Amino acid sequence: MEQIQQYIKQLQSTLGILPLESIFDVIQLLHEARLREQQVFVMGNGGSASTASHIVCDLAKNTKIDGVPHFRIFEITDNTAVFSAYANDEGYENAFALHLANFVRPKDVVIGISTSGNSPNVLRAIELGNLEGAQTISFTGFDGGKLRSLSTMNVHIPSSWIEQVEDVHLILGHIMCTALRQLAA
Repeated sequence: MEQIQQYIKQLQSTLGILPLESIFDVIQLLHEARLREQQVFVMGNGGSASTASHIVCDLAKNTKIDGVPHFRIFEITDNTAVFSAYANDEGYENAFALHLANFVRPKDVVIGISTSGNSPNVLRAIELGNLEGAQTISFTGFDGGKLRSLSTMNVHIPSSWIEQVEDVHLILGHIMCTALRQLAA
């Protein structure tokens, strides 16, 4: 019982110190991208890949409002064949960037999710997004790693508890979805 209480207590503490201004800025950027009908690309590894898919699903489906453009949103790792082909032939560290290179354009939005902020494939994709003139956003934990300063915007979760960083990244997706639906109404 004590472990459960400790987990919940620490999660509540982390939620209490979230960077609200950064979250608001990301929501505004996504709203503007939607209205301009720009593409939004999301990526991550492992649990962060799952979070990326979840965010894409929610923003694509749960923010649809009549008369407002739908989100043009895409999760980079959801096509296993393409992802594994790039990883096998070009190196895992290049898999996201090379797939992203097929689609990204200036003013698109590229979101990288990495608890450590140091995943090489996410870093390379964010670098490519920056070179192509996209707005880059990262969700990080721990100390933010290299991704924190590489991105145009960063939402840093001040925790080194990987499960809780992943919890909060998913919560961020739900916060964004709810806010973006309200902005569109």
